[in-house]
Amino acid sequence: MLVSERTLLPVLMPLAPAATLARRFPAQLALVLKEHGVPSEFIAQEIWRMDTVQYSKTANRSVVGILNEFVRQAEFWLAAYAYEKRDDDDLLAISTKLAETPCSPLYKGPVSPDRALHELVKAGAQA
Repeated sequence: MLVSERTLLPVLMPLAPAATLARRFPAQLALVLKEHGVPSEFIAQEIWRMDTVQYSKTANRSVVGILNEFVRQAEFWLAAYAYEKRDDDDLLAISTKLAETPCSPLYKGPVSPDRALHELVKAGAQA
């Protein structure tokens, strides 16, 4: 599970093989953004900006907390609806469901990751 620090938008995908995660992530992100109705031009710009990957530990405890909460919720969705951990369509569906979750770091604004994403896209379209 990967989460945007800005919008808290979750992206679920298989980790294995871990060595190719950075190469595989942009395609999975594009699918998640498309599922949320993000315009293809915005998606293309986001993917284009992802040419360099750097891994680091987050210093943002809110993101760690949200990740932990999303993991618990994802486990619920996997169990309750018999989703498969290795099924990309199911992981996309769970990513979409998790994005509807109210998140306290967003309470001063759009409240949930999907709403934060739509505000970001709208602001980017106006810039």
